Amino acid sequence: MTLRHLVTIIWILSLPFTSFAQMNVIDSLRGVINSSIPPIQKLQAYVQLTGRMSTVSFNETIRLSEDGLKIAEQYRDSIVIAGLNRNIGIASYFKGDYEAAATRYYFALGVFERFNKQQETANTLNDIAKLYRKSRDLKRAAATYELALQLFRTLKDSSGVQMILNESGVVYEYEGNYDEALRRYRASLSIAEKLNDTVGKGWCYNFIAGVYLLQNKYEEAEDYNLRALAIRQQTNDSFAITLSFSDLGNLYSSWGKYDRAEYYFNQSNLLGDKMGYKELVSNNYQSMSQLASTMGKYKEAFEYFKWHTQLKDSIFNAQKTRQIEEISTIYETTKKEKQIQEQRNTLRKRNQLLYSTIGLLLLSIIIGTLLYNRYKWKQQAKMQIEILNQQELAARAVLEAEEKERSRIAKDLHDGVGQMMSAARMNLSSFSNTIQLNDEKEQSLSNIIKLVDDSCKEVRAVSHSMMPQVLLSKGLAEAVEELTAKINKDVLKINFHSEGFTERPDGNVETILYRIIQECVNNVLKHAEATHMDIAMFKEADGISITIEDDGKGFDTNAAGKNEGIGLKNIQNRIRFLKGVVDFDSAPGKGTSIVIHVPLQTKAL
Repeated sequence: MTLRHLVTIIWILSLPFTSFAQMNVIDSLRGVINSSIPPIQKLQAYVQLTGRMSTVSFNETIRLSEDGLKIAEQYRDSIVIAGLNRNIGIASYFKGDYEAAATRYYFALGVFERFNKQQETANTLNDIAKLYRKSRDLKRAAATYELALQLFRTLKDSSGVQMILNESGVVYEYEGNYDEALRRYRASLSIAEKLNDTVGKGWCYNFIAGVYLLQNKYEEAEDYNLRALAIRQQTNDSFAITLSFSDLGNLYSSWGKYDRAEYYFNQSNLLGDKMGYKELVSNNYQSMSQLASTMGKYKEAFEYFKWHTQLKDSIFNAQKTRQIEEISTIYETTKKEKQIQEQRNTLRKRNQLLYSTIGLLLLSIIIGTLLYNRYKWKQQAKMQIEILNQQELAARAVLEAEEKERSRIAKDLHDGVGQMMSAARMNLSSFSNTIQLNDEKEQSLSNIIKLVDDSCKEVRAVSHSMMPQVLLSKGLAEAVEELTAKINKDVLKINFHSEGFTERPDGNVETILYRIIQECVNNVLKHAEATHMDIAMFKEADGISITIEDDGKGFDTNAAGKNEGIGLKNIQNRIRFLKGVVDFDSAPGKGTSIVIHVPLQTKAL
């Protein structure tokens, strides 16, 4: 197996590495790096220079890249850091340090993918695929090449597609599928011819020659190898020339042209040693050992094999293969963990959105329910207020009707029955003056006249009680004072006191309070068996306060509420109508105390 299958980096760079134009570019980039411009302006020069140097001088590439990384890390330029790591990986690969190459490649790939740098991602995938191919993990190599090919096609990068066709063709060579390998190489050659890419055509010729060699088609292999060498010598591409010399050595060794083979192997080693390309030199020594053994030069064969073994042990062993696998596994695991974390984040965001939506919905329902309940409560309160207003109006109408009826009855008694009784008394007096009666009959007539007089007084008293004129003319305080003055002090001694009645309350208020006090006095006279009664009235800014106390036998307020509470209920209803409060304090044998407070608006006398 020839070494020219192992490395191909040329398509990543825009110019031949060792052409005179390339050297001029390298010198220019060196000048930028060594200039006095700000360090941040040198970063791209570091990336370009190390990219062009990566197959020319491996150690210098690593050294320059490390210098550039110090600046890039200082300015946190992730893309430059990734690019320099990739270039270190390329140089490490050609030096045979595959573990370092894998570490750098996977680091660069992670950064390029994170920043969606598709061109750089595709190139790095190609580098990683060659590592898989090196360790003969052909399945992974083919899959990685396919990812790179898809990206180059998405980018419509014909040079990139051409490169991957050549690189992936080697995988099919290893599998023994020479037809597919040739198909890919010829497809790549067709692209290079359309692009007029001389360097690309040289690589295509080189790959096609390799397939012909595997098929023992030596003349065809020689033709394409010489075509490739001519192009590389024309461009002075020392790296590619070194590979062509090695391929020609293998060709002539297999063909039986040993002298030519030995010549080309030596030429390849001269350039390879100068470049530090240990793997190529090691493989050349292996081929030269086989060639010397065939020619009977066993001592030389042993020396070549010893040098081959020493170089091979220094650059590649099973442990390093496992390390590459571990690095690959770490990258894949990290990538999957990142995908899982992204899925978790997406799921968490969806859950948060769902919970927020549900929360908003519940909040809307709660707010809607509260607003509806508030509306309903307001309507209920409004209805309750309306009901109370209607009840108040009804109660007012009842009280007003009651007072009107009292007034009417009082007027009828005074003006009707009272007048008739007065007329009857006058007629009886006139009649007694016109007739002569004996003493017994005269006494009877006098009794009748006295009875009529008493009836007139009673009618007048009832009339005044139902609608006292003093209440209408002078107000509540004078009316209550007149009421208490008419009570026989021998039956019940009443102490009355009033303050603040310089302005009269509303007529309904006066009338209702008078009726309440009148009801209380009548209750004491009829039921309390009291000897003393105190009535105090105070008119203040917030309303009228009345206190009524007696030293009677008292009563059980709970029992009174159930059995004989019609009088108390009348008082309570009247006070409630006035929006006032009343408190009864009584117990059997302890007298009774009634406290009333009524808010009111006053009117001037």
